[in-house]
Amino acid sequence: MKNNIKIIAIIIFLTTLSCDDYLEVLPEGQENTENFFNTAEDYENALVGVYDLLSTTYLNQILGEIASDNSLCGGENPTDVLDWQQIDDMTHNPDNGALRNIFQWMYAGISRANYIIEFKDKTDFDRKDQVIAETKFLRAYYYFELVKFFGSVPMYLDKRISIEESQSIGKSSVTEIYTQLEKDLQSVAVILPWQQTQPGRATRGAALALLGKIFLYQQKYTQAAQVLDQVVSSGQYSLVPSFSMIFSNQNENNSESVFEVQYFGQEGASFDCFQCVEGNIAVGFMGPRFRTGNYAPYAEGFSFNIPSLDIVNAYQTGDTRRNATFFNINDFVATRPDVTFTQGHDHNGYFNFKYIPFAEGNALDTRLTHSNNYRAIRYADVLLMAAEAHVQSGNSGVAQGYLDQVRDRAFGTTTDRITATLDNILLERRLELAGEGHRFFDQVRTGQTSSIPGFTAGKNELFPIPRIEIELAGNNWCQNKGYATSTCSEQ
Repeated sequence: MKNNIKIIAIIIFLTTLSCDDYLEVLPEGQENTENFFNTAEDYENALVGVYDLLSTTYLNQILGEIASDNSLCGGENPTDVLDWQQIDDMTHNPDNGALRNIFQWMYAGISRANYIIEFKDKTDFDRKDQVIAETKFLRAYYYFELVKFFGSVPMYLDKRISIEESQSIGKSSVTEIYTQLEKDLQSVAVILPWQQTQPGRATRGAALALLGKIFLYQQKYTQAAQVLDQVVSSGQYSLVPSFSMIFSNQNENNSESVFEVQYFGQEGASFDCFQCVEGNIAVGFMGPRFRTGNYAPYAEGFSFNIPSLDIVNAYQTGDTRRNATFFNINDFVATRPDVTFTQGHDHNGYFNFKYIPFAEGNALDTRLTHSNNYRAIRYADVLLMAAEAHVQSGNSGVAQGYLDQVRDRAFGTTTDRITATLDNILLERRLELAGEGHRFFDQVRTGQTSSIPGFTAGKNELFPIPRIEIELAGNNWCQNKGYATSTCSEQ
């Protein structure tokens, strides 16, 4: 990850996503268990392959904002990356290519994880228990992303499955999947260390935070509070003193990072294979369309994921998060007469400052190879989840303390505290985490979807299972409610 866990091009882990199935199938004649998983290095290399698919979650992040009331799709024009435009307008259907990418990429990560699990007993070595624990954490992370987007999906755990098996496996319910993820995360949390020597590897705090989030999504508030409290009381994390420092490229893997996806900007990139890119693709897509001049310290982009004026104007006077969250291009060029830019679709002058592209020594297409890490789980997120869980459990005193920490950092004072009610905590989540990919799923799980333009209740809470995947699975899966053309549909 970055300069530490570099992606190793092992032939068995080259994902064949151009094939016609969501599974990653081992090509005949290549690596197999007779000449692999014979050494500790084999297992470690295979684990790097599981981490590798985290790079594709750039798409999960950007769609989590575009689908919400926080963001407009943007782009060059109303048809630029039409799959994203449809999600912004809530007109997406089972043929949406972006949704199929998420479906395939998350299953590619799961399949890589299951390859290790399938042969976990073949060879013993000193770090094996931790390798298996990291593998199960990553598999849980990928499955959680699938459930957030699609609800009930097929679940397989102990091995890779063949194309033939994929045509007979059914979907597991959300409850069944969450039960398995709870079991896995509880087991790995006692194995993983609080700190890893390589940034980006799964830790005990990451496992507990993800477990707490899964409890929260199921409205298991008491369990969520208990687990998230363990992260807080561990003393392993603290809020970065200044909010504006969190997303600096020079301040990655900081004291607030519970789980951070590592990106690397100095390897080649191609629009033909987004899952092959080691840079954070979302960053280049979200940057302003600079035209002339030296824009340093920033770089140009494709003007997607435009913050809505509703979220821009939601911050109180004195809230330092506003200027650290939104980049005002008009203010920037007013002080830089050498810089000009082109207005894209949905232009309102604002861009996502948290993940703005910086000028750096990237390779090949600079819009694909930015090294900005994705802060997948921040300590502030943990505090606000814990506050929500405690309020819902009737323990407003603890919730107040957690909320105060976030508010005090935002305003740089203790005089702007607010009462820890559920509505206030949920609003604080929106303000604190704007642009980070959580908003749509927070709106769905809390029933606050009426402010999403075009949202249809009873349908758009979930995205459709890609049509082609249903067909390739022998039409054994029902489509999600509201997207089916036949009577076979389910929530």
